[in-house]
Amino acid sequence: MSKIPGSTIATSPRQAQPARLGGAAPPDHARRIARAIWKHRWLYVLMAPSLIYFIIFKYLPLWNAQIAFKDFKPLLGVEASPFAGFKHFGTFVKSFYFSQLIGNTVTISLLKLILGIPMAIILAIALYETRLKFFRKLVQTTSYLPHFLSWVIVFGILLIMLSPGSGLINEIIKAAGGQPIAFLTSPQWFRVVVIGSDIWKETGWSTIIYLAGLMAIDPTLYEAATMDGATRLQRIWNVSLPGILPVIVVVTLLRMGTILDAGFS
Repeated sequence: MSKIPGSTIATSPRQAQPARLGGAAPPDHARRIARAIWKHRWLYVLMAPSLIYFIIFKYLPLWNAQIAFKDFKPLLGVEASPFAGFKHFGTFVKSFYFSQLIGNTVTISLLKLILGIPMAIILAIALYETRLKFFRKLVQTTSYLPHFLSWVIVFGILLIMLSPGSGLINEIIKAAGGQPIAFLTSPQWFRVVVIGSDIWKETGWSTIIYLAGLMAIDPTLYEAATMDGATRLQRIWNVSLPGILPVIVVVTLLRMGTILDAGFS
């Protein structure tokens, strides 16, 4: 024990030692983490397939993205190929088709965004407002089923519907006395077909997100609006849409991140 002159406070050698900084984590802390992981082990098991998928098919391929900055030689591989810098990017920007490619990509993506999101919101509200549960389930199932179809199958469906020779739409046009339209090969109809097929394929899947947001709205808000004499359209405009506004913003921001992706993935 040591005393400070003029004071009755005493300190022990153990108390006088400064705290250790930057030391290793105590063993009990590691044991607590291990116990927490073991406690929630089944959640990690459920999460593992998704993590493995993203690691294998999303993150590992990023390593080969360096091919854009190299003069790739198949015999040399990605790493051994000579470095080219921004040479390929400059070639693309100066190419004759650069403006057309960027213009088509941005236009198609923006139209998908502008037309697709409102249609998904309208469908979600319509499903939420319907009183026939069987009809709601039927429409919901048939609307998001195309999301699980590959683009190869979707093209086959478009070919059956829009083929100039025997397509269903052109058969109706010819029966009405008109001339068949080459929907799949005409530059005038290219954007319409691409945007329309994407909206048909993905609207039902996006509807699920907005429908979940609608179901999370407090039912007492609708009851209060009804007591105040609000009509169904007024309840939709003043309760439903403001209630899912955060969901709409998040989905829009996420879709904006794929503005340079024309789809078909």
